[in-house]
Amino acid sequence: MSPSPALRRFLAEMEFPATKDDLLREAVRDGLDRDDITALEQLRGYSYSARWQILTALRLGSPSADSLVAA
Repeated sequence: MSPSPALRRFLAEMEFPATKDDLLREAVRDGLDRDDITALEQLRGYSYSARWQILTALRLGSPSADSLVAA
């Protein structure tokens, strides 16, 4: 499954490090759709230092080089 444009945009704007709770709170606040929130709810980790970690954890494919975020 490929990440939705809204989820990619959300993760690009998210500040890291972030916990799963941070991600879910901000996703709801930003109005992400239910499918994107469900994908974030399925994360197994607790804390993430970069966007690519979330994309990898969700098995959404390999992030491109320009999507890497410094920890």
